[in-house]
Amino acid sequence: MDTDTVLMYPVSTERTLRTMEAENKLLFVIDRKATKHDVKSAVEKLFKVKVVAVNTYITGGKKKAYVKLGPENPAIDVATQLGMM
Repeated sequence: MDTDTVLMYPVSTERTLRTMEAENKLLFVIDRKATKHDVKSAVEKLFKVKVVAVNTYITGGKKKAYVKLGPENPAIDVATQLGMM
């Protein structure tokens, strides 16, 4: 799958901000056909960070992915690049 179409937009709520700080994770709404491998590749390519794990789930008709970053890449820095902070 094309890297540009995998990630649709980041989710920014109080809960995701707490998760960002405590667990170094980001939450994205992704394309319904995207796989975990597609998400990992897209995040690593777009933000030049190391992805440790990807967890996906579908709720309310939207597919979402929690992306856990490596300890050398704080999620807060990526959120700042995205304009979430």
